[in-house]
Amino acid sequence: MFLRRVARPLMMMAKVKETTGIVGLEVVPNAREVLIGLYTKTLEEIKAVPEGEGYRKAVESFTRQRLNVCKEEEDWEAIEKKLGCGQVEELIEEAQDELKLIGHMIEWNPWDIPDDYECEVIENDAPVPKHVPLHRPGPLPEEFYKTLEAVNTGTLKDAISVSKNEEDPAIASGKAPAN
Repeated sequence: MFLRRVARPLMMMAKVKETTGIVGLEVVPNAREVLIGLYTKTLEEIKAVPEGEGYRKAVESFTRQRLNVCKEEEDWEAIEKKLGCGQVEELIEEAQDELKLIGHMIEWNPWDIPDDYECEVIENDAPVPKHVPLHRPGPLPEEFYKTLEAVNTGTLKDAISVSKNEEDPAIASGKAPAN
C-alpha cells in the first residue's frame, strides 16, 4: 500500500518514453548516459586525426556542444529540444556511426596526400544514359562575348559608352532595357 502511494506519483512525474515512433528504433531508457559515454569516446578517438584537419575540428566542435548539453540537462526531452537534431535514440545511432567513421578515416588517412600526387582525370566519349540529365548550359548571348572581349582588351569603358549612345539594351551597359 505504501509503495503504491509513494512510488506511483514519483513514476508519473518522470517522463517515460514508450516508443520512438520509428520502426526498428527501440527506446533507450538510459539514453543520456549512453550519449555522454559515446561523445566522450568520440572526443578521445578523434585525437588520432591531425589537429589542423577540418574533419577533426568539425567533429570536436559539434561533439563538445552535444556533450555539454547532455551533461547540463537531465531529461531526454530537454536534450532533444536543446539540440534540435532528432530523438536521443537517433543521436545515439549518429554517435555510433561517427565512431565507425573516425576509425575508417584514420585507416584511409585522407589528409596525408603527398605534395607531388597527381590525380588522373579519365574522360571518355561514352554516351550518357537517358535517365542522367546532361546539365549543359544553353548558348550565351552575343553581348556576353562582346563584353568579355572588351574586358580582355581593356576597352570596357568604350563598349559601355557605345552601347549607351546607340540605346542598345546591351548587357555590357549593366542596365536593364527600358520598356
